[in-house]
Amino acid sequence: MSELPVTPLLDSVDTPQDLRKLDQDQLRQLADELRAETISAVSVTGGHLGAGLGVVELTVALHYVFDTPRDRLIWDVGHQAYPHKILTGRRNRIRTLRQGGGLSGFTKRSESEYDPFGAAHSSTSISAAVGFAVANKIANQPGKAIAVIGDGAMSAGMAYEAMNNARAAGDRLVVILNDNDMSIAPPVGGLSAYLARLISSSEYLGLRSLAKRVTRKLSRRVHDAAEKAEEFARGMATGGTLFEELGFYYVGPIDGHNLDHLIPVLENVRDADEGPILIHVVTQKGKGYAPAEASADKYHGVQKFDVISGKQAAAPAGPPQYQNVFGAQLVKEAERDPTICAITAAMPSGTGLSKFAEAYPDRFFDVGIAEQHAVTFAAGLAAQGMRPFAAIYSTFLQRAYDQVVHDVALQNLPVRFAIDRAGLVGADGATHAGSFDITYLATLPNMVVMAAADEAELVHMTHTAAMHDSGPIAVRYPRGNGVGVALPEAPERLEIGKGRIVRQGKTVAILSLGTRLEEALKAADRLEAQGLSTTVADLRFAKPLDEALIRKLLTTHEVAVTIEEGAIGGLGAHVLTLASDTGLIDAGLKLRTMRLPDIYQDHDKPELQYKEAGLDADAIVDTVLKALRKNSVGVVEGARA
Repeated sequence: MSELPVTPLLDSVDTPQDLRKLDQDQLRQLADELRAETISAVSVTGGHLGAGLGVVELTVALHYVFDTPRDRLIWDVGHQAYPHKILTGRRNRIRTLRQGGGLSGFTKRSESEYDPFGAAHSSTSISAAVGFAVANKIANQPGKAIAVIGDGAMSAGMAYEAMNNARAAGDRLVVILNDNDMSIAPPVGGLSAYLARLISSSEYLGLRSLAKRVTRKLSRRVHDAAEKAEEFARGMATGGTLFEELGFYYVGPIDGHNLDHLIPVLENVRDADEGPILIHVVTQKGKGYAPAEASADKYHGVQKFDVISGKQAAAPAGPPQYQNVFGAQLVKEAERDPTICAITAAMPSGTGLSKFAEAYPDRFFDVGIAEQHAVTFAAGLAAQGMRPFAAIYSTFLQRAYDQVVHDVALQNLPVRFAIDRAGLVGADGATHAGSFDITYLATLPNMVVMAAADEAELVHMTHTAAMHDSGPIAVRYPRGNGVGVALPEAPERLEIGKGRIVRQGKTVAILSLGTRLEEALKAADRLEAQGLSTTVADLRFAKPLDEALIRKLLTTHEVAVTIEEGAIGGLGAHVLTLASDTGLIDAGLKLRTMRLPDIYQDHDKPELQYKEAGLDADAIVDTVLKALRKNSVGVVEGARA
């Protein structure tokens, strides 16, 4: 006799309200279907996979137990939230993830009421959750705030700053520590699940509260001793002493894939008047998909892939990636100079430093998600005579700006900043775009800021940074592959603050910084075809400016255009200031600046992002032609004038 086919459950769940109509014994099937749907969607779009697979059961349990969206569920980083998106009314769009006009790869407030807080940078969830909880407490409004934070994100100081302040939220705050690297706890079983359920139960918490009231009527010394004894006893049985010291009631560790363990504990915590509470959940990244489980990085980030085999689509063959060009050159620099060391904030592969770590493990430091520490650590190394390279994505270096100012630039220490992911970054969108580093670095005294136009220039600039001992220096370069130029056999030490003429003309001058140089040369070809002789300069440095070259170009051409992959306040602003300070504007100079528009641009293919921003060859040509029809200084707002 054949078994009856199983009726799919996920098709009946569009929102968490639908989920809560299910019986608890149906949740296992729902979780399995949710995992399969997540795998299927990411196989089409690419993106983050392993982290989401690890929290499928936790996602189901949280939405089943808590009253979302009234209860605020805040995912740290947000790259694990694809299952959450499927359960919160976005399943019909899940195959638009990270595509132009589609769903964000992270949580986003404008996307859904179930995303109460936008995230993509790590370690912000507890701070935000404390804010939500305290706001409800002040307003006497119902609702808890639940922060889900991974063990990696707990390496950031901000998480502990938030936990130190969490008492203000009281029982309205719940923190879920998602331990998916087993860096905190060993595998858990039935006994730990029983203990977690016991100590989160209303009976235990009631007795605990009664004992506190009784001992308070005795001496303060007896009360404190009893409280410490109870915490110590629970700490011996379950762990969590650190969290207790920070003011949390600790529950766990529990198996994050066992719904029979998760549901009763979450229900106990939901109904408890003890708080704040931290639940320690142990999960497996990539859970339930064999290729991810077997992969070294658990399929953290993937290209499109075949679901059956797990084989990812091969990246198009082409020039080397900028991050790998930097990493390879830094290894060569370290071969000749034993004082060179490298620092990364939890991104050894993404910054191209994996080879350096293999070659020079004693000079490589992965400090975790702690950019502030990374920068000041580098400053200390530099002050003691080392030559440190702090390789940090542009968008993450923002988190350490005070350290760049106070600990590095103010003291004129020779820290080398390798700024990856400069400019627009495609599918990762606004949260990861390196839009602001030219502006926030070039404004600082003592700072040298370089931008590589291609992979060969990056080799030269890495070497130049290694040789520069008179103060801080930064080199910025984009995500992705180079343009295909040959790498130099021997690097050149560039003269600080000196640009180069790439193409000589007479009428139009295009002053390029960074990898817009390729588009500048295309624009020059089109302008030449219209009879406009065009000079193209690669300025190389946003600070210090090559003032002699810039003055010459501005005074010998009918129109000049600056172009950069950065926000307002960068190269263009500095060139305009130079022109103003030296009286060139009074001479009727026709100068236009092209930069990123004053918006946060959504995710899309990089070439489409730059077209939207007005920073491609078409926009350059359009800007020049319009400028030639004007008689006064003007400024183009990134997009076409």
